[in-house]
Amino acid sequence: MATNKRDAIRSLLLSRLVKGFLLRGSSLLLLLAVFLILALFEPVTSLAESGKGGGAVSLHASRTAPLTIEEVLARIELTHPLLKATGVERKQARAKILKALGAWEPTVKNITETARIQIWNFLAYDHVTTGGFNDTKLEVGHPWGFRILGGIRNGFGDRSAIGTPPNSGGTVALIPDIQLFYPQQQIIVGGSFHLLRGLMMNDEYAEFQQAELAGPLAEVHVAQKRQDLYLAGAIQYWDWQLAVKQAEVQRQALRVAEERYAQIEGQAKAGKVSPLDVVEQGQEVQRRKQAAIAAQRKVELEQYKLSLFLWENGEPVTPRPEWAPEFQGETPLPTEEEIAAYKAEAKEDRPEVRALYIEAKMNNIDLKLAKNYLLPKFDFEGGRTDAPADWIVGVGYRYATQFAMPLFQREGRGKVLDAEAEQQRLILSQVYTEQQVSIDVDNWLSAIVRARDRVRAAAEAYRLAKELEAGERKRFEMGISSILFVNLREQNAVEAAFELYQAQYDYDLARGGLLLARGALSKPVGDAVLAKYGDPLTAAGKHGYKQQGRD
Repeated sequence: MATNKRDAIRSLLLSRLVKGFLLRGSSLLLLLAVFLILALFEPVTSLAESGKGGGAVSLHASRTAPLTIEEVLARIELTHPLLKATGVERKQARAKILKALGAWEPTVKNITETARIQIWNFLAYDHVTTGGFNDTKLEVGHPWGFRILGGIRNGFGDRSAIGTPPNSGGTVALIPDIQLFYPQQQIIVGGSFHLLRGLMMNDEYAEFQQAELAGPLAEVHVAQKRQDLYLAGAIQYWDWQLAVKQAEVQRQALRVAEERYAQIEGQAKAGKVSPLDVVEQGQEVQRRKQAAIAAQRKVELEQYKLSLFLWENGEPVTPRPEWAPEFQGETPLPTEEEIAAYKAEAKEDRPEVRALYIEAKMNNIDLKLAKNYLLPKFDFEGGRTDAPADWIVGVGYRYATQFAMPLFQREGRGKVLDAEAEQQRLILSQVYTEQQVSIDVDNWLSAIVRARDRVRAAAEAYRLAKELEAGERKRFEMGISSILFVNLREQNAVEAAFELYQAQYDYDLARGGLLLARGALSKPVGDAVLAKYGDPLTAAGKHGYKQQGRD
């Protein structure tokens, strides 16, 4: 229907413009401008219509479906920038691992050295010997504290016995042992080992082990940010919902007061009621108008705050008041078995507890490293020497051991004492946090029960207030009551409605608090729900995950 109407308008516009062009003898430029306008008109209209038919639900001004708490949480998971920013920690965790692995990076080395030696015999110049080598070797380290290397050495230069006259002739520099393919080429091997301190536990290995825990810690931080955003978004959603419902009550009360004002004003002109009743009702209208304006301002404030949790195309979307649904009804209370399961779930899934577990693992690594510092330093290294002069005269190997032990072990004992103190702190914090999350379950369960009872009492109070309001209105129509009492009854009904909505708000908040206590808000919304509002594969909560392939 809309397409046919658009085509008809376009045809009519085209016929009129062409007719005007032929009658007035306009220039060719005008005709080109006409077709350009029509060409631009078509894609704009198509774009406006195409926004209504996507696979995912969009937040448009023409929307009529209510905004649910499920959608708010899904949009936080899909698009919220702060959740995506926290996901960057996943990349940083991988960067820490790569940086730690650099301590044992296989390294190719190429070294060329040359030595020129002048030989003197009893203060008389004898001859000059020149020699050198080119090494190409691969050096590899291991986290347990040893490094090995292997490669090929190519020698060059002359090699003569010391003191031999130059005219006796020298020989080409020869490899003394482990020859490879020709006399000037040999295999070289070497390495170094930590025999006590640094064996199987050293600074580099401890850094790598802690870097491996940076990934799980990043997941905990993402879960914590998700929990914070889910909770804040849910509370803001209910604040907005409460403000909209209370504003509707105020607007309805204002409409009733305005209708009564017009009625009483007509009756006063006919002499049926006192002019003071008109003044009093006019004052009531202005009082309710002030309340309605304040309630509208409250709605606008809450909807702008809620827009920071509803993102689409990189921008926050402001919800409209007509999107606010009614408060949900009462739900069954969990059983004792379910409550016990909630407490066990909270101790496993709450980010606060998980973070302490990871911190304890990191501290255990520090404690192992500190205890390793109490061992003496005893290192061994060996291999071909890199000095050309030594190679020329035939001394080609070097072996060394190094032993060192602090007499009082102050550094090692200090590291151990610090790690043990941190371990005690984490144990106490862990005990407290586990009990805290267990108490949170009981606390929010109590809040649900009390809020449910308040809803029941508030609903009955609202029903009675409406009965009193209707009865007082009848008495006024019969002439046995005054406008003052009618306004008081109506105001009492408005306050009762406010109390009912506030109790329903507290009930929904308590149910959300129970989800928080058991750790459910730290988990992402299911993919089946996310698919209704966007692409789960590009969700903000999944930002920073390692893609397939190697770093």
